[in-house]
Amino acid sequence: MSNYKIETKCVQSGYTPKNGEPRSLPIYQSTTFKYDSSDQMGRLFDLEDSGYFYTRLQNPTNDAVAAKICDMEGGVAAMLTSSGQAASFYAIMNIAQQGDHIVCVSAIYGGTYNLYAHTIKKMGVDATFVDPDCTEEELNAAFQENTKAMFGETISNPSLAVLDFEKFAKVAHAHGVPFIVDNTFATPINCRPFEWGADIVTHSTTKYMDGHASAVGGAIVDSGNFDWEAYADKFPGLTTPDETYHGIVYTQRFGKGAYITKATSQLMRDLGSIQSPQNAFLLNLGLESLHLRMERHCENALAAAQYLQNHEKIAWVNCPSLPGDRYYDLAKKYMPNGTCGVITFGVKGGRDACVRMMDSLKMISIVTHVADAKSCVLHPASHTHRQMNDQELLEAGVQPDLIRFSVGIEHIDDIIADLKQALEQV
Repeated sequence: MSNYKIETKCVQSGYTPKNGEPRSLPIYQSTTFKYDSSDQMGRLFDLEDSGYFYTRLQNPTNDAVAAKICDMEGGVAAMLTSSGQAASFYAIMNIAQQGDHIVCVSAIYGGTYNLYAHTIKKMGVDATFVDPDCTEEELNAAFQENTKAMFGETISNPSLAVLDFEKFAKVAHAHGVPFIVDNTFATPINCRPFEWGADIVTHSTTKYMDGHASAVGGAIVDSGNFDWEAYADKFPGLTTPDETYHGIVYTQRFGKGAYITKATSQLMRDLGSIQSPQNAFLLNLGLESLHLRMERHCENALAAAQYLQNHEKIAWVNCPSLPGDRYYDLAKKYMPNGTCGVITFGVKGGRDACVRMMDSLKMISIVTHVADAKSCVLHPASHTHRQMNDQELLEAGVQPDLIRFSVGIEHIDDIIADLKQALEQV
């Protein structure tokens, strides 16, 4: 499907029915698969044949959806995970181990910050966090001899910092490590990180890709562009024999598919964060309308930002697509057709005024979720980022009065009307 437009890939990629087969992707709701001989099964366990024997490792429904996302991103291989957090964890731990180090942009989702700053630290992997607006010199200074990856978000959640792909890719590659990007907010509709130097892309498919807050999930896509063999000493897990699979060397056996094969056959085998086939089926339905929904999300978000910008009770507004935003130029460079449907703003009067405004909303919901069809708000300092101290909040770009507004695909007049009546209560 590589020659088709991305709108067509949303609908058609991943699953091509043969004569007489179901037109819609079937749900293979089975834990296991039958074979006629012991030898056939044995070859699957030795990674000598491709096929299905246990859904924790591979499932036809999941593989079809992963192939669609892979095609949309322009990668060579992909896998689904049970959540976006699992994808972020696997993406790093597939190439890092005890004693290693990563460089990470500080302006990221609070859960990912905790994962990299605290959880993997207990496993022996340290992280150095850098400001998204740091200079090349500052970024270079963050790298160590044992650095194995660099991580950032296309558009950060919730601070909406736009990543300067070319700067970060240049430095990562100068240090011989892959550049990993979470592309959840922009989606491949609005940004394709591989075209700007990223090597691996992750997604929380729970957000825009699913689009309906129906199914939690994640995905990892490999561009196939990073040369693991060129830095063989840095990545022994990929370039030296894996004794748990009879001495297979992933780069030699699977070439450009080495990274995803290892993540599937090793990490998924041992940790089991698989996406259910039912969730993958729901995700695929969401993907079929992603290109239509993203256009409306972006259109409504810009209109809502413009309304709030001109409201006397609003202290500030962040929207990368809004002229005058600090990231407007980067957004136009990397995402000329739009960024996402999420904006942030502060209400004059601080935290108490923000809470009063949010509690007065009627149609727009207060929920933990973000980036689905329905408009919703969240106060990160009180909710998603509440584990952070004040200094960590500021480093993540989260002010005490920041309201994260995920603008849905309802009619913009109704969205603005709800904002208006709520602000009248402040």
